[in-house]
Amino acid sequence: MRRSRARVSGTPQKPRLSVCRSNAHMSCQLIDDLHGLTLAAASSKEVVDKKGETKVEVARLIGVLVADRAKKAGISQAVFHKGSYKYHGRVKAVAEGAREGGLAF
Repeated sequence: MRRSRARVSGTPQKPRLSVCRSNAHMSCQLIDDLHGLTLAAASSKEVVDKKGETKVEVARLIGVLVADRAKKAGISQAVFHKGSYKYHGRVKAVAEGAREGGLAF
């Protein structure tokens, strides 16, 4: 099995949108791999009013939030890095939310 991280890299103009998922929470961050900097980040812990919402709906809100922060940082394009997770469910919802927020992959 080949590692996906070996093929995906972010630059200052087109950073890597890395997704991390656990049973309870989810987070994502825009990373400039050339300089080792996190340019923008969002987490499910930041989404305040998530009572009654499913994990997939919260993941979509995280995508929208990171896209909004990316716009403020002057970033309009990114490379999506799902890690070892399948592109399904919450991971897919983050990507759709980021696209909805104006981030292009």
